[in-house]
Amino acid sequence: MRNATTWWIIAAIMLALDLYVYQALKTVTSNASDKTRMTIQVVFWIISALTILTVVTFPYLMSLQTSKIFRNYVFAILVGLFFAKLLASVFFAADDLRRVAVWLIGKLSRDAAGSGVGAGQAIPRSTFFSWLGLGMGTTLFGTLIYGFGNKYNYQVKKVKLGFPDLPAAFNGLRIVHISDIHSGSFQNKQAVEHGIDMILQEKPDMILFTGDLVNDRADEMKDYLDVFGRLKAPMGVYSTLGNHDYGDYVAWPSKEEKNKNLDQLKKVHADMGWRLLMNEHILFEREGAQIALLGIENWGAKGNFPKYGKMELAYPGTEQAPFKLLMSHDPSHWDAEVRVKYPDINLMLAGHTHGMQFGVENPYFRWSPVQWMYKQWAGLYAEGEQKLYINRGFGFIGYPGRVGILPEITVIQLERK
Repeated sequence: MRNATTWWIIAAIMLALDLYVYQALKTVTSNASDKTRMTIQVVFWIISALTILTVVTFPYLMSLQTSKIFRNYVFAILVGLFFAKLLASVFFAADDLRRVAVWLIGKLSRDAAGSGVGAGQAIPRSTFFSWLGLGMGTTLFGTLIYGFGNKYNYQVKKVKLGFPDLPAAFNGLRIVHISDIHSGSFQNKQAVEHGIDMILQEKPDMILFTGDLVNDRADEMKDYLDVFGRLKAPMGVYSTLGNHDYGDYVAWPSKEEKNKNLDQLKKVHADMGWRLLMNEHILFEREGAQIALLGIENWGAKGNFPKYGKMELAYPGTEQAPFKLLMSHDPSHWDAEVRVKYPDINLMLAGHTHGMQFGVENPYFRWSPVQWMYKQWAGLYAEGEQKLYINRGFGFIGYPGRVGILPEITVIQLERK
């Protein structure tokens, strides 16, 4: 989103929010000393001015657009401030609705009885609502800052999945599933190395990666080829492409440059020893029994995400395999095409959502804003004998942190029912 007009509109919205928040700030500081009030208000407007100035200059300064520190941290702080003020404004709006209701009731009472709240009488803002709004907004912003420390806090999730169609020869097959590496966001190679160590400690039979190796450009992997190249497994390491891998979000000087970037990215997979599956499949055989691994390019049914994937190319040749495992980056593919047209796909592995890197997850309750767009957004889902597992992402993008939804290494053990 580099269109200058868009950023000016965002700046205007932010200014409007600042003016709204400022009214509440005046209310809660009304009893403070003149010096304290002046200090708080000056600091507030300095921060607001710097925020708006950064937003409006972003599309004009390439140094900001390419700066990893800006894109990871400054941008995240700006977004955090925006949503913190937006949340606070919900409570201020509730207070304003209360004030309007009181005014209307007073006016009706005066008109009916000739008394009541007099015309021109100001209905004061509620100090309670003002404090509540500011408190909630500050809490949200503080939570987002806290989440910066969780972005390399890898969690190993072990899942046992039973299937009646799984050949006995493959009973107990161990798969490590990772997704959404987004190497262009990394700034701590040692922390990423630790994540790779955790994967290797699980001693999987195969490792599957379901897309988004980079944010935009193949050269983002330059410093991490040796790290991810360490991933090895007896049955191999297999991968697919995600929506970010195509470079669709970059203004390339030519179509040739964009295609060259994609070719370089494919070579990165090969250089690491990963077998990139581009709308194709592989058959594995043990003791005369087969299972099929299919991998397709990105195919999204939500938003404007691309549909490069072609199941009609990947599926033929797998018909006789009793168990089929599909790697497809976007989980919306499952309901939109896989379950409808390919009911014999036993298990689909996906990523893409990251669980929005923000939410609440415990044994009793799960919530993330991403569920407003994606019906299936993290973890295991099942319809009949078909199953979908969505990895919460190994890396991060946009917001350089995790709140509630931590980076994931999935260990899947297949079992015959």
